[in-house]
Amino acid sequence: MIGLHNHSSGDIFIPDEASLENALTRTTHLAIGAHSDDIEIMAYHGIVDCYGYRRKDKWFSGVTVTDGRGSSRVGPYSSCSDEEMIEIRKVEQRQAAMVGKYGAMLQLGYESSVIMEKSGQKNLKEDLFKILEQSSPEIIYTHNPADKHDTHIAVLSAAIQAMQELPEEKKPKQVLGCEVWRDLDWMPDQDKVLLDVSARENLANALVSIFDSQITGGKRYDRAAVGRRYANATFFHAEGRDKAEQLTFAMDLTPVIYDDSIKFCDYVMEYLDKFKSEVKTNIENFFK
Repeated sequence: MIGLHNHSSGDIFIPDEASLENALTRTTHLAIGAHSDDIEIMAYHGIVDCYGYRRKDKWFSGVTVTDGRGSSRVGPYSSCSDEEMIEIRKVEQRQAAMVGKYGAMLQLGYESSVIMEKSGQKNLKEDLFKILEQSSPEIIYTHNPADKHDTHIAVLSAAIQAMQELPEEKKPKQVLGCEVWRDLDWMPDQDKVLLDVSARENLANALVSIFDSQITGGKRYDRAAVGRRYANATFFHAEGRDKAEQLTFAMDLTPVIYDDSIKFCDYVMEYLDKFKSEVKTNIENFFK
């Protein structure tokens, strides 16, 4: 055990029954998401890159921070208590780890309200630091800083701080802020990180569809996730045929974990300033 803060709704699941230490050590691709199914929506690129029965050189692992007690619930889930939803979401996330052949799936079991607080941020940062120190993944997928969900930004904040505190040799080679509760179509094309997620659409659909409590519970993430991917691929290029069937976009956050002089907010605002300038220039070209 790596000494994480203990939450009654937390869960550690290793699909192939390796030890936690070995499962983390072999991890090359790690996703850090706020809620169950965030990982499957935003980090499919990493899941499919590591997927395969005989693949030993690449392993995908996931970290889901919150316990799901605030999930939308209608229909067959409308009468579920918070405690029942926590267990349902926990099982769904385990099932996704099985289907996606994850190397490890860690559900930390935090309440969303807790990680909004200073003490909760500190504890979450400590947990993520321990996971990252043990795993030293090459690439990390997490929420993008323009996401409109407060819990997503709280998770991103703790994750970035944890990565910044890692020793140089433990830091990932690439950190990507990915699309969930706001896409990144607005970013200038030259700044977008393009993630081709065309492969194994059946797997992508299966992973999101596992979260029946969300889909039947009133949120059609299965349709929305694949629709966004097709839209990204088609609308990215105005001329000629599509260069990929499905794309997700990401923001490269790698520089902020290596350069202490970069202020995170300023770094993100530069992208917004570029977008503002691009729109302004296009308008002024025709509206003299």
